[in-house]
Amino acid sequence: MVVREGRPLPGLSRRAKATIGVVTGVIVLFMLLGTIVDLWTDILWYREVEFTQVFTGVLFARAGLFAAFGVGMALIVALNLWLAFRLRPLLRPHSPEQASLERYRMLLTPRIGLWIALVGGVVGLFAGLTAQGRWPDWMLFRHGGEFNWSDPQLGVNAGFYVFQYPFIRFLLGVGFAVVVLSLIGALAMYYLYGAVRLQGVGDRITTAARAHLSILVASFIGLKAVAYWLDRRSLMLEYNEPIGLYGAGSSGVNAMLGAKEMLMWIAIIVAVAVLVFANAVFRNLTYPGASLALLVLAAVVIGGIYPWGVQTFDVNPTLRDKEEPYIERSIEATRYAFGLDNTEMTPYPGTNETPPEEMADDETLRSAIRLLDPEILPQTYTQLQQVRGFYGFGEKLDVVRYNDADGEGVTDYVVGLRQISDDGLTDQQRQWQNRHSYYSHGYGMVAAPAAEIVCNGRPFFVSGFLGTADEEAAEQVIDGDRCRRFSDLPELSADQPRVYYGDEMNDYVVVGGRDEFDRPTATGDDTYVYTGDGGVDVGSFGRKLLYAIHFRETNFILSEVVNPESRVLYDREPRTRVEKVAPFLTVDGDPYPVVVDGRIVWIVDAYTTAETFPYSQRINLQQETTDAQVGEGTVAQLAQEDVSYMRNAVKATVDAYDGTVTLYEFDEEDPVLDAWNSAFGGDLVVPKAETPPELMEHFRYPQDMFKVQRNLLQRFYVENPGEFFAGTDFWEVPNTPANPDSPFVQPPYYLLTQFPGQDEPTFQLTSAVSPVDRLNLAAVISGAYNDGELQLEAWQLPDDTRIPGPVQVHQDMTNAAHIRERITLLEGSARVTYGNLLSLPYEDGMLYIEPVYVQTTAAEAFPLMQLVLMSYGEYVTLSSSVEEGLEDLVEQGRGQAPTLPDDEDLPLPEDEAPPEQQAPPTDPPAQEPPPDDAQPPADLEEAQARMEAAEEELVDAYQSGDLNRLATALEEWSEARDELQQAEGQAGED
Repeated sequence: MVVREGRPLPGLSRRAKATIGVVTGVIVLFMLLGTIVDLWTDILWYREVEFTQVFTGVLFARAGLFAAFGVGMALIVALNLWLAFRLRPLLRPHSPEQASLERYRMLLTPRIGLWIALVGGVVGLFAGLTAQGRWPDWMLFRHGGEFNWSDPQLGVNAGFYVFQYPFIRFLLGVGFAVVVLSLIGALAMYYLYGAVRLQGVGDRITTAARAHLSILVASFIGLKAVAYWLDRRSLMLEYNEPIGLYGAGSSGVNAMLGAKEMLMWIAIIVAVAVLVFANAVFRNLTYPGASLALLVLAAVVIGGIYPWGVQTFDVNPTLRDKEEPYIERSIEATRYAFGLDNTEMTPYPGTNETPPEEMADDETLRSAIRLLDPEILPQTYTQLQQVRGFYGFGEKLDVVRYNDADGEGVTDYVVGLRQISDDGLTDQQRQWQNRHSYYSHGYGMVAAPAAEIVCNGRPFFVSGFLGTADEEAAEQVIDGDRCRRFSDLPELSADQPRVYYGDEMNDYVVVGGRDEFDRPTATGDDTYVYTGDGGVDVGSFGRKLLYAIHFRETNFILSEVVNPESRVLYDREPRTRVEKVAPFLTVDGDPYPVVVDGRIVWIVDAYTTAETFPYSQRINLQQETTDAQVGEGTVAQLAQEDVSYMRNAVKATVDAYDGTVTLYEFDEEDPVLDAWNSAFGGDLVVPKAETPPELMEHFRYPQDMFKVQRNLLQRFYVENPGEFFAGTDFWEVPNTPANPDSPFVQPPYYLLTQFPGQDEPTFQLTSAVSPVDRLNLAAVISGAYNDGELQLEAWQLPDDTRIPGPVQVHQDMTNAAHIRERITLLEGSARVTYGNLLSLPYEDGMLYIEPVYVQTTAAEAFPLMQLVLMSYGEYVTLSSSVEEGLEDLVEQGRGQAPTLPDDEDLPLPEDEAPPEQQAPPTDPPAQEPPPDDAQPPADLEEAQARMEAAEEELVDAYQSGDLNRLATALEEWSEARDELQQAEGQAGED
């Protein structure tokens, strides 16, 4: 009863208490409603994709860790607090200190059990929340096995470091936390109730308090001994700063290992001393305190000063000699952990600077030159293939390969899915029903052979047509120009071309039971009703209400769009679906679509990773995989994750029609994948032997894995520790050739080509590298998928090579006078974009190819491949086709002038010719002055007239915005200019 001014106030009525209870319950319900709804929708989603074992496995692991650590830590802390309260002295000496504490004792004592439970509950809550986030460590701890590799110092299998070490380290941290909190809580309780005093006569601590606190202190020191034991193994994971590698170095092995073992035994002795001296022998804190001081002193001297002295006075003066064996360990471990140990290093002479004669007629080489750039062409595909404004192809297309129709060869294609583009919808089309129901899906995979250009620079599309079979003509007609058809190329048609799941589909749709826009047709029948099994049933009122809360959208309840047959499709991006199905995998940033057995599926590469592989280099995935593609947003960026082990263990697929997710085992020898598969029941992934052959034909070397391996190979291709320490032969990835000042490096690119030593053209991911701080070429690195395995290979040039690297060769090509003039003219009237600079080792030299795309300033203009830059040795050319460019390089190699001559190659007057070409001085013959009525030769007049006409046509073509007309006018102007120069030269001689 509350008393105010001596009058009792009535307590709360029963109705008031009920009201308060109801309001409190409603508040709590609303606070938990979002969590409950998200949990239930997740259950329905995992049921749809048939991966409920992942959801329940993670949920139970989280709940179990929360309960185990939360309850356990709460009980231990509460038990120590209760024990301190029970061991309090019943009689306390009088002192000002105790008098000041009396008010706190009066507050706590009546409800001491409640206060202890509250403190324990708060501690347990935070402990449980922390522990539940360690579910990956716990699952790997339980199910992890062994690697085929052990650390070379202690002989401990790498499985201990990858599977056991992280969770043991976490357990140790929890142990320290619970002991420290118990010690602080017990000490506070003893002080509050007078068992530990700062004032007064007699002992400052009671016998019971001394025993209790000494046990806690001894427990802390015992845990420290365990930490020293674990630190011996953690030395194999630590950064060795003097050499920039990971793993125990010279001072670590010769000083730190022994120091940690010595400190471990000292800690055990001190822990025993604290217990014995504090309670059995002297029964005071003097000797236990001295023992603790001894431990601290030993940690400083043995664990700090001694290793520093060894490093400073023994190792640093002869660092290379001392660290050589440990550098070798890091090289071997890193190469194993990132799959570099099987890399084939092939010496490549790089001595030929003259274009070989056979180059112009080499059909294999011709087919290896990819002219279509997947980063430049999305706008071209959109303009030529979208038909309606709401279709789009995203920021980047993909390069894939297919077997030819006759089965004799392989062709690479640049492909993209025609998807609903949110940016392409008008304001009216953005209404809820249109955006989330009517415009629900894309249609067809659009593909064009990567090495073919038709109709003055356009891709030749072989699939993705919107019309019927009769409307899909055997030949494409564009602006009256009938494009030739490549009869040996298959049409990559799908039995089910509709695309409901794609990398541009980041919003939900409601389908089923109602018409959706399908594609424009001549008959006007342009709608479709979804019949697949994808999505979650939302026909009932309960499901409507559930998803109305989940998406915060009342139309789920109010709109007639949601009917008894409706299904809601969400999480439609392939990467998102794979990440939810397998949250323990790192998903590649570039999924790609293919047609397999008549269905469009997305192939998503996924990786298993680990952070604690001994002696292996630790890298940041986001940093190592960032390049121009990622920086410009065309490829998804990986998360900030430090790893020292990586395998492309899984190839996942996502069906573009119904969203089915399948995980296929790719690396049968990966212990990390085996551990995860075991943790989720053993049937999470499809065994590699059961992967459909039709699907395996489309596997390719994963981009992010290649980037990581390429960046590591820049240093770790050097296996000699002495040379590695010197660092003189390291490589680096050059910046983007067309923009060398860019902060991003050149991305790798896919090619279907035959490199030296390869038996046939191979679909491979390639990248050129240069020596550190140099612009010449050091090597070409290639990753290929062959016979079910990934193969990494590097063609290494001699150290004294004169072959320019990508940045340098781009500058050489674009700065050549006869090329610069033509490009400058183009840049004055259109936008010029450079495609992938391809590096092809060919006949002991290097052939560089760079497509040039031109886009006029017209509103509806799009990039078209108009020209090709080529370089071989010291010869460069700018041509309108690959055939012409190869022939021109060969002709230049024979000593003939390039097709577009440089000014310095033009005929020079005799007095300006080089000294070795000047004629001996002679008396010139007397010449009569020309008559006043002399006229220029007729051919000069014709050349001047043609030049004037070409200039007028060039201006008119530019003003018209017609790219085809502009390209033709530019060629005519160039020919007229050459003819005029020749005519003027001939007139001067005459």
